Amino acid sequence: MSQKFQELIQSERPILIDFFATWCQPCKVQSSVLNSVKEQVSEKARIVKIDIDQFPSIANEYNVRGVPTLAVFKNGEMLWKESGVHDVNSLVGVLEQYSN
Repeated sequence: MSQKFQELIQSERPILIDFFATWCQPCKVQSSVLNSVKEQVSEKARIVKIDIDQFPSIANEYNVRGVPTLAVFKNGEMLWKESGVHDVNSLVGVLEQYSN
């Protein structure tokens, strides 16, 4: 997966990674927010969910200490990362900022 993850984040368009866990209640809230974000940004960005319990090495590599943690990658570089639940407007704003 780590190799696939590296290929994934090499994208020209921004990729929002949602680091989550199945046992995490706020992650469920964030997940429904991300569905709305996806509708609004459509082709400008991708949203990918990574379960930290299934892929602990990726979580460690990017210093994910709590869930949900969201990170935006573009051309292999992490451009933004924050923990906690975020609302639709701020996430759409972040993705539009990096999609130009």
